[in-house]
Amino acid sequence: MEDQAQNLVHGNIQLAERVAPPPATNLELTVEEVVEEYVGSFGWSQFLHVLLVSLAWIFDSQNTLVTIFSDAQPSAWRCINNSSSSLCLSSSSNGDVSSVCGLMPDTWEWVSGHTSSIIAEWGLICDRRFLAAIPASLFFLGSLLGSAFFGHLADASLGRKRTVLLSCLLTSVTAFLTSLSPNIWVYSLLRFANGFSRSGIGICCIVLATEVVGRKRRGPVSQYGFFFFTAGFLSLPLIAYHTRTNWRNLYKILSLLPLAYSVLFFPFVSESPRWLLVRGRSKEALDVLKNFARLNGKTLPENLCLANPSAAGEGGENEALTKNCTEESLWRTKWAAKRMITVMIAGFGVGFVYYGVQLNIENLNFNLYFSVGLNALMEVPAVVIGTILLGLTGRRLLFSLSAFLAGISCLLCILFAHGKRAKNADKSSTGNWAQLAIEGIGFMAASVAFDVLYVYCVELFPTNVRNFAVSQSRQALMLGASIAPLLVAAGRLSPSLSFLVFGILSIFSGVISWWLPETRNAPLYDTLKQQEEDEKNRVGNQITQA
Repeated sequence: MEDQAQNLVHGNIQLAERVAPPPATNLELTVEEVVEEYVGSFGWSQFLHVLLVSLAWIFDSQNTLVTIFSDAQPSAWRCINNSSSSLCLSSSSNGDVSSVCGLMPDTWEWVSGHTSSIIAEWGLICDRRFLAAIPASLFFLGSLLGSAFFGHLADASLGRKRTVLLSCLLTSVTAFLTSLSPNIWVYSLLRFANGFSRSGIGICCIVLATEVVGRKRRGPVSQYGFFFFTAGFLSLPLIAYHTRTNWRNLYKILSLLPLAYSVLFFPFVSESPRWLLVRGRSKEALDVLKNFARLNGKTLPENLCLANPSAAGEGGENEALTKNCTEESLWRTKWAAKRMITVMIAGFGVGFVYYGVQLNIENLNFNLYFSVGLNALMEVPAVVIGTILLGLTGRRLLFSLSAFLAGISCLLCILFAHGKRAKNADKSSTGNWAQLAIEGIGFMAASVAFDVLYVYCVELFPTNVRNFAVSQSRQALMLGASIAPLLVAAGRLSPSLSFLVFGILSIFSGVISWWLPETRNAPLYDTLKQQEEDEKNRVGNQITQA
């Protein structure tokens, strides 16, 4: 009886084994394939993600361009009522700020008050005039160093999300401390610290936004951040006008915004699944993708697993993958180093022109608030045009043509600069309006080139060095920006010189970009080795087909 029972059980087990379906095989896909095929190229979840990330660009813009108002030279002065100095009365009739250099300090005052700007409060005029240019230059030097620091931090340890959070919090703290500066030297040091702090926002936000969308939507999505950069630029005249009698209040208000954003909005932002994967955290990367799919009303296959960007060795998937990605170096890889140097040379010229034109606003014969507002509005068509053209043309062509147009516009401004000097007494300014129009066209073109360069750099390098590559590009932009104030100061004596240098550098940037490959509709790679092999295969296939 026991033997019959054992045979029956054994037979049932064999029958169950024959009837049971074979175990399901894992569906191994890359992040790019999961986004395109299952999550959606650009669904509701990605829209909210990009929106929340891009908001941080507002603070990047505000802290970069605040010096247009806080460091501006007051436009008018007057004799103090109880002053009987004939020299003061005769000098005031000239209406020239330089006329106060020969006056006693207690015989005159600024019309807007002594706290309207740092120049008014600390007397940065006459023989102390050069000191007023130090804070802006140190700010961009801080941005240059901060770009390398935050770029490496975002790739190697903290990730994109936590790096943006750290950058926003430090920006808030340094902006508030700047409002407490007792003198020009402390102010300059804190502007350096503020530039260092805010540099992590731009380089990480554009990468964090573009790494979760499909390849055809990367171009337009990368431009959304620049809309918010423009919004921050537009908000400055409105905030600065209400704090025009005290520059310290302007910094205090600006310090509150990134802090509020970090507390109220940033907790809802997701980390980049691409970065999580290359760091060996594939389960977390898959969870992020599942969350995006769920919010889009879709589901991922149960047997889905993410393909490793590099082969895992015997030490296990996570250990081997992390080791491989850590050992890869952009500067030790010949093709990547050449590409990076080319991007940085192009970025230097564009950054020089883009920031130089903005800092030069106060030298135009127009109301400062009107000029800044108009310049900010010029960013809007620049972003719109850039967004549309990124979907229609290649990155290389768009960047080079924009740089050429910016350079040609700057060279054309030389004609109107001569007219301005020759007709300085005539402020009715037909020539000045023409110069403003040409400068506007040049600024819009430089803005397009500036925005496109970020997109281009994101697509030129793989995930494990992408943030570092964008930070290097931003370093070149900031290096150009740090030198621009010196040329703007020289342009007050010789406008033709500044326009000539702006034009030549911009055109050179357009020419050098032709040594870069086209990246439109190309996939985003995860490692340098993967990208090198795939690009070689593509070139080989093109030669074979030809």
